[in-house]
Amino acid sequence: MNEEKITTKNLSLFYGKKQALKDITLNIPANNVTALIGPSGCGKSTFLRTLNRMNDLIRGVKIQGEIIIDGVDIYGRNIDVVSLRTKIGMVFQKANLFPKSIRENVIYGPKLLGIRKKSTLDNIVEKTLTQAALWDEVKDRLNNSALGLSGGQQQRICIARVLAIEPEIVLMDEPASALDPIATAKIEELIHQLKENYTIVIVTHNMQQAARVSDRTAFFYIGELIEYDTTKKIFTNPSKKQTEDYISGRFG
Repeated sequence: MNEEKITTKNLSLFYGKKQALKDITLNIPANNVTALIGPSGCGKSTFLRTLNRMNDLIRGVKIQGEIIIDGVDIYGRNIDVVSLRTKIGMVFQKANLFPKSIRENVIYGPKLLGIRKKSTLDNIVEKTLTQAALWDEVKDRLNNSALGLSGGQQQRICIARVLAIEPEIVLMDEPASALDPIATAKIEELIHQLKENYTIVIVTHNMQQAARVSDRTAFFYIGELIEYDTTKKIFTNPSKKQTEDYISGRFG
């Protein structure tokens, strides 16, 4: 069993008076893929965004409990949120590329962090595009607009852009939901490879995808964590009837 990378303790989140997360306690191991599943509006994405404090950007949000990453409470005092988000990269549902070249998209983060040397940036571009299984497809057109790529390629550029800042944790919010089956398969294959070096937490609506890519699965329902276990157990022998009903398509 891998050591714990992320621990949440009695985590609750409120949007004004509405409670969106209720007392979530779970441990996410390092170098694993952890899938968050559950029907729309159940708190999966809200939970994911607590892990890099993206919910801080929403007015009226109140958070209780703790999130410990590498032994540090990320909601404690004196936490530098910018450096926290360097450690925890995020890939969104839709590719959110800048209207710039492929190269400029990939090196955006490193340049913000003060890296200016061309040879260093060139190395980052090649390394991260290789990690994102895209180098061979785009190496001859790095100065072309990233917006000219296919949807699947754009999403892999987004992954490369996240990897360029050398995070330890990669959060993915339904990264393949807008993609065709072939592009989805490439993203899934990529997730498998990336977990050797990163801890990955992925929100997905796709049960088959959760079963294919993840080591552990957390089932959320109306803001509560119903069950959390190895993916094999969740999908073949869940402990809770609610989990079984959701997995088998009886609700949700």
